[in-house]
Amino acid sequence: MALLSADIFCKVVDNYGDIGVGWRLARQLADEQDFKVRLWVDNLASLARIGSDINAQADRQIVRDIEVRHWIAPFPEITPAEVVIETFGCHVPENYVIAMSRQARVPVWINLEYLSAETWVDSHHGLPSPHSRLPLTKYFYFPGFSAKTGGLLREKSLLQTRDAFQQDENAQAGLWNKLGVGPRAKNELRMSLFCYENPALPALVQTWANGTQPITCLVPEGVAAESLAIFFQTEKKFTRGQLTLQTIPFTDQDDYDKLLWACDINFVRGEDSLVRAQWAAKPFVWHIYPQKENAHWLKLDAFMDVYSDTLSPDLAEATRHFSRAFNAGSGAAEAWPAFAQHVAVLQQHNRRWAAQLAASPGLANGLADFCRKLIK
Repeated sequence: MALLSADIFCKVVDNYGDIGVGWRLARQLADEQDFKVRLWVDNLASLARIGSDINAQADRQIVRDIEVRHWIAPFPEITPAEVVIETFGCHVPENYVIAMSRQARVPVWINLEYLSAETWVDSHHGLPSPHSRLPLTKYFYFPGFSAKTGGLLREKSLLQTRDAFQQDENAQAGLWNKLGVGPRAKNELRMSLFCYENPALPALVQTWANGTQPITCLVPEGVAAESLAIFFQTEKKFTRGQLTLQTIPFTDQDDYDKLLWACDINFVRGEDSLVRAQWAAKPFVWHIYPQKENAHWLKLDAFMDVYSDTLSPDLAEATRHFSRAFNAGSGAAEAWPAFAQHVAVLQQHNRRWAAQLAASPGLANGLADFCRKLIK
């Protein structure tokens, strides 16, 4: 298998979702596909929050055998890699595109698209788009949930590592100690809350406090701060009734995976944490990134269609209703009881769902094979 070079370009829009995908892809191509990877990112501070080895002040650095470069203007005159990946339509610099067209062997140019379960994705995955002026072709590569798409990012040993962690009480205790979180109470429901600002949160939090089951809700620092300020005020821990609401340090990607594996329910946002929540095989709620003209509702409904396809009608409705209410910013407190009573069944469903998704080769593997076939 010939060693290939790859330039990955990423512009940070959603703080951690897009760079989360870009960093995981870079790591997988380097670790598992023997690619020589150069990652260009315009916001090193966001990358440093999820990659503990990243120096946010260094314009050029080598981390985990990946060359990380600060994407600034003017863009330097460099030799393009053999594979060029622009994440989420971020558009590589024009002088770089011109340099691509002048290579003796034209690079494979990939637009890694946003994740979607919409049916049209199947027919658009892998389609070519010739450049209007230059002898270049861009290919659209779609992550997705069907065999006709590129699948989801998944490291080779991810599920085995997850299972080992979930069966190791000492490893979980080590995580809670690292995050400053106490041991579980009897019959406690433990949740992680990684979401955008949401006006539904105050009423939902009060519902948790007024319930009959002990709940610990863990919130990474800086997340939904305005919506939760009334509870935290100047403290990092809020306790009322059955609820303990606690802020925890913002973790890197590896510890965030462990947090998802260790919690009973995970509220996630953006694309990267959505995918990781599914590999965690635990019940989850997706706070989708709002888009113009409410396009995000189509994506949310399409995902709920495929995710809940094998659920009973009552459970599918309860899951969908709570998801829509949480994303709408109202009605989540009222929808919570019907959703919460099905947590044990959803746990079993999500274990099967993760196994079903893992039947595909994974996005990094498929993308590498796709590019190798196009190299001329």
